[in-house]
Amino acid sequence: MIGCDNFNDYYTPTLKNNRANKLKTLGIEVINCDIQNIHLIHKQFEQETFTHLVHLAAQAGVRYSLTHPQVYSDSNLSGFLQILETCRHFPPLKLIFASSSSVYGGNTKIPFSETDETENPVSLYAATKKSGELLAKSYHNLYQIPMTGLRFFTVYGPWGRPDMAYYSFAERMLKDLPLPLFNQGKMKRDFTYIDDIIQGTAAAIDYCHGFEIYNLGNNHAEELMTLIHLLEENLGKKAKLDFQPMQQGDVVETFADITKAHKNLGFTPQISLAEGIPRFIEWFNTMQGAFI
Repeated sequence: MIGCDNFNDYYTPTLKNNRANKLKTLGIEVINCDIQNIHLIHKQFEQETFTHLVHLAAQAGVRYSLTHPQVYSDSNLSGFLQILETCRHFPPLKLIFASSSSVYGGNTKIPFSETDETENPVSLYAATKKSGELLAKSYHNLYQIPMTGLRFFTVYGPWGRPDMAYYSFAERMLKDLPLPLFNQGKMKRDFTYIDDIIQGTAAAIDYCHGFEIYNLGNNHAEELMTLIHLLEENLGKKAKLDFQPMQQGDVVETFADITKAHKNLGFTPQISLAEGIPRFIEWFNTMQGAFI
C-alpha cells in the first residue's frame, strides 16, 4: 500500500507531514507527488501491482473556492482526470473516489438521497465535485472500470482539517477569539466521525462493482450550537459568538440518507457527535500548538 500527497500550504504542511509519519509507522509510505503529474503516478504503477486506487485528494473548502477558483479546477478536474487515465492505463484497477455532500447544493428535500437532483450547485467546490462524478461515470461507460463514489458528510475527528468549523472553533476558543457563526448560527450539519468514514470507505473497497454512488454520513443533522456547547464543555471555555449573515456558497442544512450504503456496504455509523467531540479534544489537547 502506498499513499500520495502534494503537501501544499492550503493549511499547515506540518500537520500533513505528521500524518504521513504516522502512516509510515503503520507500513504505509506517502510519497510527495501531485496527482496532476501523471508521469510520476504511472511510474509508481509500473513498479508495483495494485488492485485498487482510492482517490481522496482534492482541493477542499467551500469558502476558499470563492477566492481561489483556479486551484479547484486544477486539482478536482484536471487532477481527477489523471486519476481516471491511470485507471484506464492500468487495468483491472478498481476506483473508489471521494465526492461530497456539497453536490446536493440548494436541495431542500431532507434527508439527501443519492437519487435526489444534484444539478444546482451553490459553490464552485460543489460544481467541481459533481463534475468529478460525471467524469468518472463517462470513464466507466467507456472503459468498464469498476467505480464507487462516496459522498462524505462533514467529516471530523483527530488529524482532521484545521479549516473545518469544529477544529477552527476549538483553536479560536483557546485564544479567546470570537467564533464567526454564519446565518446567525442557524445551521445544521450531519457530522460524521472519521472512524465511521474509514469503515464505510473500507467496505466500498471490498464491494466495488459497476458504478455506484453512496452517501456516507451519520444520518443525523445536528444544530451548530450543539457543536459549540460540546466544545465548551470539553475545553472548559466559554465561546465568544459573532453572529453573521449567510455566507455565499453555503447551505443551511446537510443530512444523509444512508439506506443504500447500509444495505450494500453494511455501513452503520457508531459515533455520535457527543462521543466524537471528546475524542477530538483529547487528541487536540495532546497536539495543541504542534501544527500552528
